[in-house]
Amino acid sequence: MIREGGVETVNLSQIPIHTAELVDIELCSQLDMSYTTEYVWQVHARDYDRSINLRFDSVRLPRAMPVDYPRDSAELTSHWQRQACFLVAYNELGEVLGFVDGYPEPWQEQLTVLNFVIDRPHRQQGIGTELLKATKQWAVYHGLHRLTVEMQTKNHPAISFFQKHGFEFCGYNEKYYVNGDIALFFSGHA
Repeated sequence: MIREGGVETVNLSQIPIHTAELVDIELCSQLDMSYTTEYVWQVHARDYDRSINLRFDSVRLPRAMPVDYPRDSAELTSHWQRQACFLVAYNELGEVLGFVDGYPEPWQEQLTVLNFVIDRPHRQQGIGTELLKATKQWAVYHGLHRLTVEMQTKNHPAISFFQKHGFEFCGYNEKYYVNGDIALFFSGHA
């Protein structure tokens, strides 16, 4: 990680990634964060007298389903103000391609990722992989050895992406999102 004018910069595969400045936050909030999915993770819970059995099934939907991003982009400013991990990826024209923001949990040596977004028109081009590498580099630099990310049960593209990069399912929360969606948590090494 290189520091230029007070901004940490990473240049991987010609995708400049740097620590967000206030001006970046408005640009990040304008990205198309929605996605389309063909699969959902269905949760099956069975409560017995002295045990609970949980099962998650990846189920193909009858047709592709468009999904709105579950977080309000207005949160981004407050996330940035925490001065935690907030990295932005740009292209050579200076357009924002994506961003990641998260907060460190030093007692767990973990970075909890709140948002990992690639602008919809720029997906499937390796930008997410480079942004993930930069996030891991940021975490290690700050003494954090694990990343935890959350996503909706219907965010099959994100689930596939993080599993491809070695992240493993580590939990869920049925009451996580305001819109009633269930959150899945995946964890991986920094």
